[in-house]
Order: sequence, then structure tokens, then C-alpha cells
Amino acid sequence: MRTLTVAMRRSSGRVGRLSMRVVVASLSFSPWFPAFAQDAQQTESDQTVPLPVISVTVPPPSKPTNQAAGNSVVVSPTTVPTPTGQSASSVTVITGADMEAKQQRTVPDALADVPGLNVVQTGGPGGQTSVFIRGTNSNHVKVLIDGIDVSDPSNPSQSFDFGQLLTGDIERIEVLRGPQSGLYGSDAIGGVIAITTKNGEGPPKVTATVEGGSFGTFNQRTSLSGSQDNFNYAFNIQHFQSTDTPVTPLNQLAPGEQRINDSYNNWTYSTKLGANLSDNVAVNLVGRYTDSKLGFTGEDYVDFFPPAPEAAQSTQVDHQLFGRGEVVWSPFAGFKNYFGVNYTNEWSWNLDPNPDSGYTSPLVLPPTVNQGERTKFDWRGEAKVAPGQVLVLGLEDQTESLRTNSSGTVDAFFNYTPMTTTAQTGDKAGWIELQSEFAKRFFLVSNFRYDDNESFGDHETWRVAPVFIVPGTDTKLKATYGTGFKAPTLSQLYVNFSAFAFVANPNLKPEESKGWDAGFEQPIANDRFRFGATYFRNDITNLIDTNATFTSYVNIDQATTYGVESFAALAVTDRLNLRGDYTYTIAKNDITDEELLRRPKNKASVTATWKATDQFSVSSTVLYVGSWADVSRDGTMTGITAPGYTVVNLAANYAATDNVGLFARIDNLFNKQYEDPSGFDRPGFGIFGGVTLKVGGLPSSGSPSPNSSGSSPMPNPAGGSPKGGGTM
Repeated sequence: MRTLTVAMRRSSGRVGRLSMRVVVASLSFSPWFPAFAQDAQQTESDQTVPLPVISVTVPPPSKPTNQAAGNSVVVSPTTVPTPTGQSASSVTVITGADMEAKQQRTVPDALADVPGLNVVQTGGPGGQTSVFIRGTNSNHVKVLIDGIDVSDPSNPSQSFDFGQLLTGDIERIEVLRGPQSGLYGSDAIGGVIAITTKNGEGPPKVTATVEGGSFGTFNQRTSLSGSQDNFNYAFNIQHFQSTDTPVTPLNQLAPGEQRINDSYNNWTYSTKLGANLSDNVAVNLVGRYTDSKLGFTGEDYVDFFPPAPEAAQSTQVDHQLFGRGEVVWSPFAGFKNYFGVNYTNEWSWNLDPNPDSGYTSPLVLPPTVNQGERTKFDWRGEAKVAPGQVLVLGLEDQTESLRTNSSGTVDAFFNYTPMTTTAQTGDKAGWIELQSEFAKRFFLVSNFRYDDNESFGDHETWRVAPVFIVPGTDTKLKATYGTGFKAPTLSQLYVNFSAFAFVANPNLKPEESKGWDAGFEQPIANDRFRFGATYFRNDITNLIDTNATFTSYVNIDQATTYGVESFAALAVTDRLNLRGDYTYTIAKNDITDEELLRRPKNKASVTATWKATDQFSVSSTVLYVGSWADVSRDGTMTGITAPGYTVVNLAANYAATDNVGLFARIDNLFNKQYEDPSGFDRPGFGIFGGVTLKVGGLPSSGSPSPNSSGSSPMPNPAGGSPKGGGTM
């Protein structure tokens, strides 16, 4: 609940300022007003692949001709591994090798140049991070880690904060764009981000990496992985530390106040285990725990007007626990069953030590503590019912709850008493999908889903996605149409803020959307060059916002987003690949006709990867983000047009031996000074370097490169590329 608490808890007893702060706090409820305070918590034979969620049989990798454009295998559009040439969906694939080649240590960095996305992080590492897909809200993104829904039930918007997610144990990220509720249910209005972690393969292998650099960065990670007979295992420990990241712009400080740079410390532990108990039964287990601490500067709404950064630093602590157990049963050829249970537990603690609560007592408010839990049981059955016809069925039973002390009461003497609120809801769902292939040229996916929710009743969603490959030219023509919805959050339904006469609304209905896209891709010169473009549109209704008197929530808003995603990829040689992406997005509120916040109209990137020798590789990315509508850091000024920016990043990797690798990178090569979002400086020039050691495992040589992704639970025929397969 910290978005509201940050704005409200510093309210003054002075009537004039109180009314201003209530307006600011009310704005923070709006889905079109992303959290403005940095301390916001948004809060030739087949190969069998055991995975915690998708333990599937996939065809052997094909031989790619263009690593930067080439073909890949995607799973997220259908839950069934599908060559991108047969998928109508707009999907970007990022492999673990891609992230190693670019030395991207956090998921926000890995997602920054993905087409159709805008990544907004309040400052440096650990800062609250929102992702907007195709102009939709940041809570219109379904986020899965090994199939586990990791959105936070205790968050007012129930969005996921990507700022705590490290990449060291990630094998693959799929970014699926467009409405996907027909398969994934609530949240998937803008799309789905599906993350798969690494599994063990081959002889036992131990790896260790140490890295240091600018902003007090000192990172370490180590892993043990391998497989033997019918058992595979992977254990990972990651530590990310930065102690001196400048975030607060100097021109925001009150007279005489000194800037306190942000600090961040993250320990992440993960494991992935799998065992084949017999020829037709397998079990899989995955677990992930993150313990992070962020030191940041909040806003003082009492001592200064307009508000100014606090004199003392605030602290945010996050504990995230995600787990899944799964049994895979194949009673006969052509039919598989997946029985699973997922668990999510997200706990956050936020303390502002400044004596400026605005209340008579206490002057320093107690820590805000939020906890969200989710348990889900699911079944998925996959059957090959006829040649070229795959039928997939699914059932789900989910319960989620929150516990928060973010609200409270105020007596006649303006003494504040925190109040603990608990709430719970459940959802049962069933879905069906048919994936069809006709004459090796026409491919069609159709699905339908029914949800029965304890809070708002039933809801139906669906999607169709045809593809046609033109004979002779191999032009890929594709289109999708689907519906989506976003369920009201537990906070919106049940958490009251009595001190401000703001009450929840248990009668809220889901936000709804209809979306479609259409495009093409054209391979040339045996796929050494590929280009394409996709037009997209989303119409969103029943958006949840505050009412006219700022006393509750209502389904009142509607919005439209549309635009074009385009790309071109070229394999200049077998060692040099180039790729460019451009996205044009219009996102507006249909009621006010205003631009939605933090959705830039223009975004472009160019990536070059050069494997100079078998041991040495270089990667370079140029990212341009155009101007966007924003608000001030404290939320009191609206209608701001934030200027765009261009940054250049370089990374080099050298394999000294099969067991020793050296690496170095420069972020923001030309030291571009910019704020994104407004009021939060992004890191300037930074230089980093380190060493990786490996003991055991299979022999290997050469530096990390997008052309070799190593052990992959979902083999990528293209070997992985900076943007994966050519699908847009």
C-alpha cells in the first residue's frame, strides 16, 4: 500500500496542505498515474525436456542461417513449443547467452531495448521498476517465473516490481505482446513476460563470477549444476551490491540539503530439480528466494512546499519466495498431463525515519509492512488428437490474500493509529486451446477461457491467431485478435483509508480489453536478412480509477493504444550480426483525450554482436527513447513533457581458457544525463569488469555469445539472438 501511504502519511495538520496532499494521494490510486515516489511498492529423435511448468517434447534444433533474425522456438503463446515461423504472436526471446554477452545483471536492463516495451525504473538498481507493453498499464502484464505468477497480491495495483530480479540463473525470457487472457487469465491485457531459469545438464559443473565497478558495485554469483541418469539439479546463489548510485537530481534538493546516494543489496537463492521416476512419470521442483534492501530518498510533504527530498534516507526491505512442484504423467503416446502447485509469498517493509509525519503523534510513523500470498493448483493436458492438431486443456484453482498496515485512523487531536487489514479472494478457471497445422503453410491457434471469481463473478476471454506462409517468397502473414481482463485488486476491493474518508469498493468489475494486431515478416537470402512490421491496437474499458470526490474507486475510465513495431536483422557474416527495432506508440485516455503517462511515442534500438575470434566477442547497443508525458517527482505538477534520451552500451567477453573467462563493459558510454521517470536521475557513465571461473562440466571454448546459449531447457534453433527469433 505504499503508493498511498507515502503520499498520505506525511499529511500536515494544516488544512491547506492537507487538501493538496489528499489530491496527490488520490492521484496515486489511478492506474494512469504510476507510482511517483521512489519508495512506492508496486509494492533426429525428439528430445524430452523436464521443466517445472512446461516439461515438453520438442524437435531437435535446426541449423540457423541468420542468428540475428533466424527462427526460434517459443512456448508462451500456446504452452506448446512452436517454431516462430508457425506462430502469429509477437514474441521477443532473450536467452541467458544474450544476457551474458551484454553483461546484463538485472531483468530491467535485459528488457530495456525490447520492442513494444517501456521500462521505467526510479533511479538505479533496486528502484521500483514498471514495464508498459504496447502502451497498456504496468499492471496489465502477466509475469511468470517458471510458470509461477509472481504479481504481488498486497500491491495496490497487484503489479510486479522487476527491480528485485537478477539474471544470473535465468536461461530464457519470452516477451509475448498482445492480449493473452484467453490462456493466462487476469492481468494479461498488454501481454506476458515468461521467465525460465536454468536447469542442470551433463557432468557436475561449478561456476563462480566476481564483478566490480562504478557506483560501488561488487557482485558475485556461484552455481552448481549437472545431471546423472534420471536426475538433474541446479543450485544458484547471487549477490548484487551497489553502494553509491546518485538518483536525486541536485536541483530538487532543499537549500543547504546534501544528496544521499542510493544503496542496494540483493541476495537471491534458487534451485531447480527434476527426476524421471519411470518411463511415463517425472517430478520437478523449483524454488527462488530473494532478500533485498534498498536505501533511498523519499519526499517531505510537511516541511516544504512544493515538497522536497527528505533529509534522512528511507529503507525498503523485500523478501520474495516463489516455488512450484510438478508431476508429469504420460499414460500413453501423444498425451501428457501436468499436475502442479504454485506458491508465492511477497513481504515488504518500508521505514521513513524523518520526523515529519504531519500528525501530532507519532512524528515518525512505524514501518509499513505488506504481505501478499498466492497458492494455485493447476492441471494441463496436452493431446495430439490428429496429424497437425494439438489439443490443450487446463484447470486452475487459486487463492490469494493480503495483510497490510498501510492504513490507519486519526482522532480529534490528530493522533494517528495504524490499522491492520486482511483480505482474501479465490478464482477457479478452465481453458481449452487447439493448435492446428494445414499443408505446412497455414497455422491457426484458438483458445477460450472461463474464470469464476469469488469477488466479481464469472468472465470469459478468447483469442485466435492465424499464420500463412506465402509459397515462393516465404513471406509470413500473421494476425491475432483477443480479449483480456484485469481483475480488481484486493486493495481496491477491501482496504479502507478511514483517516481520509476513502473506502474500498467491493462491487468493482474487471477492466476489459479487445486487442488485435496484423503484420508480416520477409526473409531474404536464405534468411540472412529478415525484416517485418506489425500494427497493433488495444481498446480498454472499465478502467478502475478514483471517483470525482476522491472517496472510492469506480469503473470509469477507458483508453486506446495503437502503433507499429518494426524490425530488420542482418547476418553480415557468420560472426557479425546486426539488428534494429523501432516502435511507434500512441496511448491516450479516451475520456480526457490526454496522453497516458510514461508511454513514449518513439523508441528505437540498434544492436551489433561481433565474434571477433572463437575466444573474443563484442556487443554494442544504442537505445533511443523519445519524449513522454509525465508528472513531477512529488506528484504535484502534471502536464510535464519529459525529454527523450539516447544511451550507448558496450560489452566485451574473452575466454582465456575453457575454465577462465574475463569480461568488461561500459554503460552509458557518452555519460548522457537524463531522468526517467521525471525527478529520478538514471546512472551516468559506468565501467565494470570481472572474471568467471568454471570447474567440471562439458568442455567448451569461446567467449559468451548470442550464437551459443549453452544448456537450455527449451532449445532455441537460432541458438539465441539479441531479440531471439524474428517474430515481431
